Amino acid sequence: MQRLNTLTGHLAQAPELQSRLQAQVTSSHPSAEQKLSTVDNFPPNKSDFYKFDLFLSEEEKQARVTARAFATEKIAPEMVQYWEKAEFPKQWLQYLKDNASTFGGSFLKGYGCRGMSLMAACLTVMEMARVDASLATFYMVHCGLAMESIYLCGSEEQKQRYLPAMAKFDKIGCFALTEPDYGSDASSLRTTAKKVPGGWVINGVKRWIGNATFSDVLIVWARNMETNQVQGYIVNKDAKGMTMEKIQNKLPLRIVQNAHITFTDVFVPDNDFLALGTNFATGVGKALEISRVFVAWLPVAISMGAYDCALRYLQERKQFGAPLASYQIMQEKLVRMLGTIQSMYLLAERVTRMVERGEAKMSQITLAKAQNSLRGRECVALAREILGGNGNVTDYGVAKAFADMEAIYTYEGSYEVNSLVTGRDVTGIAAFKNAYKPKSSK
Repeated sequence: MQRLNTLTGHLAQAPELQSRLQAQVTSSHPSAEQKLSTVDNFPPNKSDFYKFDLFLSEEEKQARVTARAFATEKIAPEMVQYWEKAEFPKQWLQYLKDNASTFGGSFLKGYGCRGMSLMAACLTVMEMARVDASLATFYMVHCGLAMESIYLCGSEEQKQRYLPAMAKFDKIGCFALTEPDYGSDASSLRTTAKKVPGGWVINGVKRWIGNATFSDVLIVWARNMETNQVQGYIVNKDAKGMTMEKIQNKLPLRIVQNAHITFTDVFVPDNDFLALGTNFATGVGKALEISRVFVAWLPVAISMGAYDCALRYLQERKQFGAPLASYQIMQEKLVRMLGTIQSMYLLAERVTRMVERGEAKMSQITLAKAQNSLRGRECVALAREILGGNGNVTDYGVAKAFADMEAIYTYEGSYEVNSLVTGRDVTGIAAFKNAYKPKSSK
């Protein structure tokens, strides 16, 4: 009798159960009712969980707000289509020209440069990269590595001749250091500069040079054959003997235009030799030191963007009749991302403050870059998991962030090499070169 009553009760509830089942089946598939926001309408920044903004100066806060508005309003609506085509949009240069008084020259002072603090400059890069890491990379290469090389190693005449135009984005710069055979081991590069009457002749090959395809000014690092020191040379885009090929089939940072460049007896006049960079440490090494501070912020930024996209997606997407945000496993992944971002931000912020005060060692900078690129890689992978199948398409922001983070993991020194720079400092032993010795040919 009890079984009969139970069965009767179930039958009475059948229409309700059928309705609930149908609702679950319907909600497990995308429908017209489920409106998912796409990345062209970039989500607001929700990752400042511990209110780090409270510790910023007014200049730093303003730099962050300005860069955030620029990236979300101007860049986000256009970036996916150009990322897919692997093109750098010409109108982005115009946007930057129109805002040169805000962004031009970044932290450099004088010569028409913005002259913001290093922290403000890093926050500017961070807000750019939260939306699009390609834009941030372009900006760092131009305002950082290229302009900074002239700023640090150039004569007063060279600074006056190049920096004002570059600060206005009328001339674009790139930084040609990496070679096909020498990336992390940049001090062993083979490109040479031979002294001749009135100037220098450069021969060699460079690879992975960002901005190069449309740069007006190339900062080329070559070995001075007289001193055997690696020094900088300013090469203009129309130099005879220079050939350039855009690197194709690149997956991350697709908007950045990387080139393979060959120099065949390229003449550089004496007035374009960066004579003040007399050795690797005071020349290219000093430029890379500041650049690596910026790069320590990129994983923070990309993770922030991925977190913001994932959070919005979880709130909008429904499965089994409920928002994905209501499920425990999704909340755990999201909180793990949030916690990682807080620690990454603190590490980047701390090393930036130390550099501003002249207290940071290179090993402390490389640790920040290495650690943040490692944790950032894990962070965007969580966002990819959260979005499921939609994490494979660029529409919702995470797939693009996932790909771009792979480049950050290895550029400006791979995770491993940056770790070894810090390891050398803490142990006193340089572990860069192993015991392998090639067999001598007979």
